[in-house]
Amino acid sequence: MFAMRAPGRVNIIGEHTDYNDGFCLPMALPFDTVIAVSSYLEPHRVEIRSEGFGSARIRTDKPNHELAEWALPIAGVLWLLEAQGIPAGGWRGKVASDIPAGASLSSSAAIEVAVAKVVLHLNGIQWAPLQVAEVGQQAETDFVGIPTGIMDQFISAGAVNGHAGLLDCRELTLTKTRLPDNVTIAVMDTGTRRRLVDVAYAERRATCERTAAELGLVSLRDATMQDLARLSAEDQVGYQRAAHVISENERTLAAVGAMEAGDTALLGTLMNQSHDSLRDQFEVSSPALDQIVKAAREAPGCLGARMTGGGFAGCAVALVASDLVDQFRSQVLASYNYLDLTHDGDRGAKIWFCDPQAGASLDLLLPVASDVK
Repeated sequence: MFAMRAPGRVNIIGEHTDYNDGFCLPMALPFDTVIAVSSYLEPHRVEIRSEGFGSARIRTDKPNHELAEWALPIAGVLWLLEAQGIPAGGWRGKVASDIPAGASLSSSAAIEVAVAKVVLHLNGIQWAPLQVAEVGQQAETDFVGIPTGIMDQFISAGAVNGHAGLLDCRELTLTKTRLPDNVTIAVMDTGTRRRLVDVAYAERRATCERTAAELGLVSLRDATMQDLARLSAEDQVGYQRAAHVISENERTLAAVGAMEAGDTALLGTLMNQSHDSLRDQFEVSSPALDQIVKAAREAPGCLGARMTGGGFAGCAVALVASDLVDQFRSQVLASYNYLDLTHDGDRGAKIWFCDPQAGASLDLLLPVASDVK
């Protein structure tokens, strides 16, 4: 029996840039999805039991979509690996996770990476983090139906302990980058969850691709603010989306420079600018995200705050002076009280202070006799 872990992630800056061949700066979180594996079965068969979601039986040689939604990322990875000639079946696993689902912390990427690593381990195969990430991304796009970039899977597979990672989504490189010692990252959960926003995400991506094509560019990675003058005056949506991507790429590279120089004030300012652009130009924030960002910016020790992830709900991220974390937490929790009239009433926040963690790994080895029932 063995266990494989893969972490969730928070993106410090660089949002909606990954599918535009741009730059982003995520870090792996101390929240993991773990798959405990044992009880080897006949080939082409996988049985998964998930805490909180139930059980699924998957045939790796006969792709079908008659599965619960939570099982599709798992099945997608299995089917893709089997199609590459890697035997993906023959095992039983139990899944546990402390990554909050739907909170923009990449719980789906973590399960995709963990499943891929399980199969590779069973076959004695070593893959680079990028190869693992590419399978997870393809599963998310082809089987879950969300056309994501590669950021989430790449940082989950390849993060270096103690470091964030500058991801160049064109060159597909991940460069470790250390946070200054006197600050910490606060992950702030609004308590809201995405509902029916996958279409909005796909629309944002389609608009970016259409705008790049109108400019005669491969992607918005190559665009400048001067290029946008060539867009039709009627295409204000395309202009605003592209303006965000161009400026966000610039902010992300500037943020790395600020981290290397220990300039936490500049890093915080760039995070603030990122949120304002996501809210006003890319239009993927929400009242809850705006409220918690405002509460964070007004709290002691906060150098900058922004929404993180795809948007519309979930979590925000803040850069906080390490010696003021208790005061920061108390004031944000006291200030934030989002009233959701459409669902469950008042939403209380949760705040975690996080150091960057390592990417996916074989976490535990136990005697084979210790079975997963």
